[in-house]
Amino acid sequence: MRTVAVLGTGKMGQAIVSGLLRAGWSPESVIATARSAERAAELREAYGIGVESNPDAVRRADVVVVAVKPQDAGSLLEELTGAFDGTAPVVSICAGLPVAFFEKRLPDGTPVVRAMPNTPALVDEAMTVLSPGTHADAACLEAALELFKPLGRTLVVDEKHQDAVTAISGSGPAYFYYLAEAMTEAGVLMGLPRAVSSELVAQTALGAARMLRESGSSPVELREAVESPAGTTISAVRQLENHRARSAVTDAIEAARDRAREIADEYA
Repeated sequence: MRTVAVLGTGKMGQAIVSGLLRAGWSPESVIATARSAERAAELREAYGIGVESNPDAVRRADVVVVAVKPQDAGSLLEELTGAFDGTAPVVSICAGLPVAFFEKRLPDGTPVVRAMPNTPALVDEAMTVLSPGTHADAACLEAALELFKPLGRTLVVDEKHQDAVTAISGSGPAYFYYLAEAMTEAGVLMGLPRAVSSELVAQTALGAARMLRESGSSPVELREAVESPAGTTISAVRQLENHRARSAVTDAIEAARDRAREIADEYA
């Protein structure tokens, strides 16, 4: 079993740690890093894993996961000058940062894989999309996939698609939460107890997601199956169209993609 070092244990870093352990990885094969002694103690107590300095973690690892914020990635790699030997694959989950950012700062020939998971990793329902870099062969890509398969579903795409991936699945959970928030508040406005409205929305979202995944029908077909002539659903959808909801969603996703591109330019 490989030894994995997770550099940065915020929500996504911690999700990777916990997912690997749930999948049967031994605590001895997972190393984490933390900003503070208090956070390190929390991780040791919660998971029984080793928590070490960034350089020590990298030197021990067969695979390194960079899970810090994009603005912190450059300083982290500077700190790690001399720690990388160029053989251990480096997997980045830093939103917006391209493979080239890491290849430029790591020893020549270091295999790099760019990955974009999302927060449903916390409940093993993530969508993680990976893109191998110049030096990442099939074995390196498989090592990266091995980290994320316990967290949900995985796909591999060319890196040119990663900004769109970030905008759709990386940021996507927030869009669904925004809609759920609006629907819940609408229910309360109409007199439903908040707990009832929240349960209606959550279960409806879960059921709709399963139908999208399992029915084999397109979103259009599923929506039309709910609508009936002159019915309640088609009246509601007409209001969404009157308010340009479809265009607003497209504009929002394009804004997320554009921001991912800006991040790459800012920290290049």
